Amino acid sequence: MNRIEKEELWARKAALRPLAMRRRDAQPNTEALSERICATLKMLPEYQHAETICSYVGVGNEVLTWNFLDAAMAGGKKIVVPYVSKGRLALFRLADLAELGPAPFGLLEPRRELRGQPAQQMEAHDADLFVVPGLAFDTAGTRLGHGKGYYDKLLHLARAETPRVGVAFACQMWPRLPALAYDVSMHAVITEIAVHRPHASGRHVAP
Repeated sequence: MNRIEKEELWARKAALRPLAMRRRDAQPNTEALSERICATLKMLPEYQHAETICSYVGVGNEVLTWNFLDAAMAGGKKIVVPYVSKGRLALFRLADLAELGPAPFGLLEPRRELRGQPAQQMEAHDADLFVVPGLAFDTAGTRLGHGKGYYDKLLHLARAETPRVGVAFACQMWPRLPALAYDVSMHAVITEIAVHRPHASGRHVAP
């Protein structure tokens, strides 16, 4: 792929982001739908077989994960949550939801005074399952994020066989999304009405 083709794909992604965000933000009943999505997630074999789960902390109009994280910890799962540090996502072993606090852009992240504790510092290869947010997904597992590449960088550090599951509302599904060679796609995408399992190797190379 040459430079012009890459720039065209970047432009297509940039044009899709505000559309995807408006569609997601207009979704009603997000709390109830989030519970339905997370209930489906807990039934997946990927969840049941995982000991250590890396999951985002849902805020705003995202699929909300607060109750999911609490129930997973109560059920004996090790929960790892990401936070932004020096231009990348670092990982924190979460023992209690009270360890989370407000962060820039309305996020919830591990409180700063806790991040330096060695027992709570984790790496991507420690996770047995990744639960990943996105602005949009397609049925091939392609993910559209906010454009900073945080999750792609993180997932490239994970074990290749570790399942990656995107969670989204059905309104966030698109027929086809543009993708670059570096973009990491999902092994499954869960919405409130379906579980999409693409027949793909995991990473898309745009045509």
